[in-house]
Amino acid sequence: MMPPLQDTKWIKTQYHDLAYANTSAAQKLDLYVPNEGKGPYPVIVAIHGGAFLFGDKGDGQQNGPIAGVKRGYAVAAVNYRLAGEAAFPAGVQDVKAAIRFLKANAARFNIDPNRVVAWGDSAGGYMAVMAGVTGTQASEFDDAQLGNIDQTSTVQAVVDWFGPIDFAQMDAQLTASGKGEANHSAADSPESKFLASTVKSAPPELLRKANPLSYLSGNLPAFIIQHGDADGTVPTQQSIVLAEKLKPVLSAQKLQLNILPGARHGDPQFETEQNLNTVFSFLDQAFYLK
Repeated sequence: MMPPLQDTKWIKTQYHDLAYANTSAAQKLDLYVPNEGKGPYPVIVAIHGGAFLFGDKGDGQQNGPIAGVKRGYAVAAVNYRLAGEAAFPAGVQDVKAAIRFLKANAARFNIDPNRVVAWGDSAGGYMAVMAGVTGTQASEFDDAQLGNIDQTSTVQAVVDWFGPIDFAQMDAQLTASGKGEANHSAADSPESKFLASTVKSAPPELLRKANPLSYLSGNLPAFIIQHGDADGTVPTQQSIVLAEKLKPVLSAQKLQLNILPGARHGDPQFETEQNLNTVFSFLDQAFYLK
């Protein structure tokens, strides 16, 4: 069971269940706007995890991103189609549609369409990374039927908390680390359900399309990647490899990898004031890097 969302009554301006598209009841977001300052505010698109199968924009996974409201960030907590409703690439298309919706309505909500962060944990981390690496490339992930196709889905920064990246390598990495059960390639794994194809026998082209490492070119956003070294669900190596692959295409200032000692999957360490200071210090300067 997910932890509850912390009290948000102190946030004076909130919008709930805004429909960013109209092909599914899941395509809604909640928007929280800072009490202080005049705006337009940078906006965090907060994407929940839940093994691609569950989770909600209103659960406690959003406590980290929503801390940004006190730091001058608007926060849009996004729901998207889960694997039980629609397989890949539907969830990615939804996240990118939410980004386009926010940009199209930037003046209405007093947000800055040129300062957008994609932030997710676990499956949401995967979604955030996919949004980041495909934002500048016209692709099947921008579905015109979901609206606002005149807007780009480009983001300026990504916060990836322990997201799975290369599904086909997860089991080998878990086996090598000895820290978790190697079951991600099985037919009933979350990743297989997300792909609607068993990972270990999926067509190579499907695995390529679903792998963020396939899109590391162009003008990529800044990345802060954080993972616990005791994660027995998503191997730490997933984040290490992502950072290694990003190094040739990002300046040192636009890439930060933090391995949190002793942290497990979804560990409270990620939401400590100290770690959130690390994340927001990176984001505060990320918008101004070339």
